[in-house]
Amino acid sequence: MLDPLILTLTYKTFLTMLVVMDPVGLAPVFLALAGSRPAFERRAIALKAVVVAGIIILLFGLTGRSLLEHLGISLDAFRIAGGVLLFLIALDMVFARQSGSKETPAEEKEAQEREDISVFPIAIPLIAGPGTLASVMILVGDAHGNPALVLAVMLVTFVVLALCYLALRLAGQIGRLVGVTGVNVVTRVLGVLLGALAVQYIADGIRGFVGAGV
Repeated sequence: MLDPLILTLTYKTFLTMLVVMDPVGLAPVFLALAGSRPAFERRAIALKAVVVAGIIILLFGLTGRSLLEHLGISLDAFRIAGGVLLFLIALDMVFARQSGSKETPAEEKEAQEREDISVFPIAIPLIAGPGTLASVMILVGDAHGNPALVLAVMLVTFVVLALCYLALRLAGQIGRLVGVTGVNVVTRVLGVLLGALAVQYIADGIRGFVGAGV
């Protein structure tokens, strides 16, 4: 029987990563950037983007805590900062607005002219954006150094990455099936969930400060 702590963190990680990566929302953006390219090239772009994003997320997840300690930043402070950032992203998702944390119009225009768009902007910042990196560092911090919990966080994160790859591969079908309105509906629902998670991160950070007597 699985440890309840592992189950709880697994569910939390899956929900968090699902809403910050937003696989369904990736599909129309990928179509806009790579829809005119041959199918074999789109497959290669999707695979490379997910692999690069996975490496970046893994590095942040495993070394982020040490980086914070080196900079003299507490995990509670990072929870609050990450929560504020995620809340701003959630607002953009709920109102279906262009999110500055994802990609600016100028960056999108530049990306359309690039030969290789897998690293930028697909891997960064569309998949491994600030919200994703902040979330994985917070979730690994919640594992409190327990190897089993850290492994659970990373495994679940890679499951969501696999869903992102699937969404990129099936971008055309998803676009035809749900359309722009459908994508916006899904994104808004995920935005509400992300907003709630952001508030929880902020509350946990404040509670940590109060408990530490700051």
